[in-house]
This record gives sequence, structure tokens and C-alpha cells, in this order.
Amino acid sequence: MFDRQKKGDRAVLVMPHSRGEGDSARRAEEFAELVKSAGAEVLTAIAARIDVPNPRFYIGSGKADEVAEAVAALEADLVLVDHELTPVQERNLEKQLKVRVVDRAGLILDIFAQRARSHEGKLEVELAQLKHIATRLVRGWTHLDAQRGGAIGNRGPGETQLETDRRLLNERVKILGKRLEKVQTQRTQQRRARLRNTVPRVALVGYTNAGKSTLFNALTTGEVYAADQLFATLDPTVRKIDGLSCGPAVLADTVGFIRELPHDLVAAFRATLAEAREADLLLHVSDAADDEREPLHRVVNKVLQEIDAGDLPQLQVMNKIDLAGLEPRIDRDGDGRPYRVWLSAATGAGVELLHQALGELLGGDRVQSSLHLPLTAGRLHARLKASGAIAEETVDEHGWRLRIDAPRSVLAPLGADATEAGMLRDLLAPAS
Repeated sequence: MFDRQKKGDRAVLVMPHSRGEGDSARRAEEFAELVKSAGAEVLTAIAARIDVPNPRFYIGSGKADEVAEAVAALEADLVLVDHELTPVQERNLEKQLKVRVVDRAGLILDIFAQRARSHEGKLEVELAQLKHIATRLVRGWTHLDAQRGGAIGNRGPGETQLETDRRLLNERVKILGKRLEKVQTQRTQQRRARLRNTVPRVALVGYTNAGKSTLFNALTTGEVYAADQLFATLDPTVRKIDGLSCGPAVLADTVGFIRELPHDLVAAFRATLAEAREADLLLHVSDAADDEREPLHRVVNKVLQEIDAGDLPQLQVMNKIDLAGLEPRIDRDGDGRPYRVWLSAATGAGVELLHQALGELLGGDRVQSSLHLPLTAGRLHARLKASGAIAEETVDEHGWRLRIDAPRSVLAPLGADATEAGMLRDLLAPAS
């Protein structure tokens, strides 16, 4: 047994990889960036080929001895493993190495804890950390061996410190869950208000460090923190976009995705990722200068599927063309609709093309027309008003004369019966 040190950032990295793994070099580089983002000092990196995971250490016992020698020689106080470990594997490695061991999931959670700024973000990170820690409340820490009961004045149920910690942790998880539900309700109300105003919703998604926050600042008047590091921003920010041919829209900047994002973190950040899940259009930002952009594109789409946003319309944005030596342009499909824009958010080259593409995509599905409703259609009038589809209206003895301005997706499902559906078909037909 050993006492886990709470401080220390002198780290030895362990980089497991399998036979024939094509992107091991890129993955190692990314893990080093994660470690840098966490603020640790890298002393050395040790590669470990894993054909069959060792149930005790994940890495082989011989490799564990090699890591232990490096830890002792370099006086490291931390070992970071680029793979998710089971609680037992983490505990066994700590016994063997006599230093703290943190796996990939724990490292990402630590970075998120450092970067969260809003009340909501801090709650989400703490909840994810507690769920991660809950699986690691095992007898790997000497202070957990204490047990009440037996001595005079201490007799009672005999609850171990381990059981006490687990009970207190579960209570804290319940409290955080309730607080997050309240925050989520507030955000839902905000999104409903935007929906009532029929303002199109656009969300930036993409692999972390693809330049989403820089693009957000280029498209809006927002001043989101942007830096060349992983997970530079975590908290969702929503700003208005003006100057589009379809009228104003709102743009949300979301957390960047990454390979093997901890499941608990995806689940905890439900409010943050809801901005992507409930958007009318996703701007999928990729680094045009990155040779691995296609595999990373697939990683993002996989996470989008996990949060039920995989079927939403996407506009690909190939950012950082200045680093790739490319020119700004719009790529269009066989119907002439934009599906990809090449630009540089840092220099501004091609940003006007993105404005143009957004105007075409968001305006094409928007209905702007006049509609006359008889007084007998009060229920449909109420539905249109509740959805925010009515821009102007007058009423006389013949009924309501309305000017409609709303997304087609909002109008289409409003007809509750055959008569109302027929009225909406007449409204939607001219633009179809």
C-alpha cells in the first residue's frame, strides 16, 4: 500500500497500441497534447504493444516493470495511460508503480474540470467525475481501511470508510442531478423562446482544435476564448448571426469531440450537447490542413449518432485553408445546394461564402407568405401563434389575415385535422 499524493505533475506517459494500428503516431501526438492541456510535465513516453490485454495491468507485466524503472529513475509522481483502464487495473498499476495512475478518461475529465467556467459546466463536470470515481472506490487507498465499531465510544453499525465514501458520493450525485435538471429546464425554455421567434438554429460541431471558436467569433460579435489547445472552450455560447439573406439566425458553439470521449462525460453534458441535437443545421468544422481529417470526421459523426443528432442536416466547413495553401470556395451537390465551404476563420478568407451558403440553406426551407384564416379556424390560429410563425396579423369579420414567416419544418406538423392540414398545404405549396 502507499499514500496517493494529491499533487505532482511530473508524468511518464504509457502509450498502448495494437499490431497494425495505422494511426498510432497521430494518437500518441494527440495524447501528448491532452497531457499538455492538463498542465503536466512529460518526462518520457513509453510505447506498449498490446496484442492481448493483461487483465492485471492492461499492459504486460514486463512493460509494467519497465515503467516502474522509468518512474524511479526520473522521480516521476504520475503515470498517464492512453487507454481506459478498469478500476482493478488502475489499482494494480498504482501498487506496482508506487505513484498515481490516471487513464485517458480520467485525464480528459481533469481537463474539463480545469476549463469549465459556467455554473452549468462545473456541475456537469463534477457529475461526470463522481460517476468515474464511483467505480474506483476500491481498497487502493490506505485511509479507506478504517472501520468504526469495536472500540468504546465507536461501537455501532461498523460502516467502513469505503462504504461511507460511497454513500456520500451517491448522495452528491443525486444532488447534482437535480441541480442539472433545473438548469436544463431553463435552457429548454430559452430554446423554446428562440423557436417561438422562428429564428433558425445553427450549431458548430467538430473535432476539438478544429477552429470552431475562432469561426464562431468570425461569424458573430461574440468573444469566445479561442486557443491552439484541446478543449479550449467547454461551455455552450449562443450568439446572433446578422447579414444572412434569409434573415437573422442564432449560432451555438459546442464542446469539441475527441476519440474515446468518456461515456459518462457525453451523458453528463446533455444540456451542452442539446444545442447540437436541437439545431436546424450543423456546421461540421474540420481542419483542412490535417491529413487525418477524414477519420476525425467519422469520429464526430459517431458522437453525433450517440446524442441522436446524426440525421440532422450538415454543412461541412473546411477551416484553416491558409495553412493548407488552398483557396476559398463553395462545393455544391447535383441540385446546386451547398454542402461544403472552404475558408480560414483566422484570416477571414471565405467567411462571406459561408454567409452565402447559410442564407441559401436556411432560407430555402423558410416559408414567407400571406394566409387568410376564417374565424372557425381558431385552433390553427392558436397553433401558428404559439409556434411563433405569425409575423403580422389583422382581424375583421371575415377572419384573420396573417403574414407568415417560419421554417417549413415548424409549419408542416401543425394541422391537427383534415381541414387545417388542407389550409397548410395551400400555404406550403407555392414554395415547394
